[in-house]
Amino acid sequence: MNFADVFSLAYRTVRSNKLRTGLTVAIIAFGIMALVGIITAIKAMNQKFSESFSTMGANGFTIRFKQRQIHFGGGGSDLKVAKKGKKKEKTSSLGRPITIREADEFKKNYSFPATTGVSVFVNRNSLVSFDTKKTTPNVLLLGADENYLLLNGFELSAGRNMNNADVVSERNLCLLGNDVANKLFKDNIQKAVNSIIRLNDIPYRVLGVLASRGSSFGFSRDNVVITGYKNIDRNFSSNVSSYTIAVMTDDIRKVNEAMGEAEGTFRAIRKLNTTEESNFVLDRNDAIVERAMRSLGFLTISATVIGLITLIGAAIGLMNIMLVSVTERTKEVGLIKAIGGKSRLVRRQFLLEAVIISLLGALFGILLGVIVGNLFSIVLKTSFVVPWNWVIYGIVICTIVGLLAGLYPALKAGRLNPIEALRYE
Repeated sequence: MNFADVFSLAYRTVRSNKLRTGLTVAIIAFGIMALVGIITAIKAMNQKFSESFSTMGANGFTIRFKQRQIHFGGGGSDLKVAKKGKKKEKTSSLGRPITIREADEFKKNYSFPATTGVSVFVNRNSLVSFDTKKTTPNVLLLGADENYLLLNGFELSAGRNMNNADVVSERNLCLLGNDVANKLFKDNIQKAVNSIIRLNDIPYRVLGVLASRGSSFGFSRDNVVITGYKNIDRNFSSNVSSYTIAVMTDDIRKVNEAMGEAEGTFRAIRKLNTTEESNFVLDRNDAIVERAMRSLGFLTISATVIGLITLIGAAIGLMNIMLVSVTERTKEVGLIKAIGGKSRLVRRQFLLEAVIISLLGALFGILLGVIVGNLFSIVLKTSFVVPWNWVIYGIVICTIVGLLAGLYPALKAGRLNPIEALRYE
């Protein structure tokens, strides 16, 4: 018998035991589905991170009093502290937020040819109303200047942006996110321009409506109201923790130079001497994405461990089923040997049966894993993802699982004595 004949016989045997084969394939498929599904979901998150931050541009950076808190079970960032043995940080400035005075002073003194902007987060529970209509109290309220839209990739769908005079005058003027405008003005966003709305019961005139940006990680980027940061200081100063300064150069090759000058300028504003560590953080926009993706590595490791544990269980189950198959087919093995079949052919048949079952499990598991993982892509509203490297890994892993699980049963079948096997009841 050649290899094709042995393979055909193994395939017919697998197909004839539908219940046993189905249960084993389901166990293996579940392990591969868990592994590929979580990896696919993580790749979708990576893709969403890239899409979310790409609008900020790789040629920009931000100054904040502590790093962004991006961590998924591992990593994480805290306020920068001094390195032992070198610089020390002034006790009075530990954890000190960036004030509006410091932000204004930076804009005034920063001489590098770049676009600068100031923004501040206020809260995520603002209430906006117009006439009898009002939003739920979950609107994001931000303070910003005239450069915020440019620095963060926003566009206007109606009206105009704030200008420097609007910001400096501290007037009650605002920009509405697309969701807020549609909620209050029934999809007629042109009507929103120059209307008087009430923001947390304070009247504001609408200058413009932002074009839709969609959602990111469960938060709508259109459910927002932006007003001047100086107006925020006048009306909502008790809700402000720290201001953020954004800088964008006209050339990515100038970013490092711009960051160096920005750090020197802001250290002087924060009144730090040469022996003290900077008590603020400069974040490159592309570095934010890299840090977020590195944080997702913890989930990748967890997914791999879960998948491998499941596959180990599947391998044990497959080996037990193959041992039962050897016992049930003892007479069949004896008959094959009695008519001249070699032990190696018997071993090969049982090994092929185990590999076929494993590969069927891999096929269904990979298919289900990609589908389940991309359900997460739909939630994140990002494009379809296929982790091709893990598709290949899954096939290789399942082939190895099949070979290892079928090895002992195959050896046991190959060692059967034909005379004793024919007598077996």
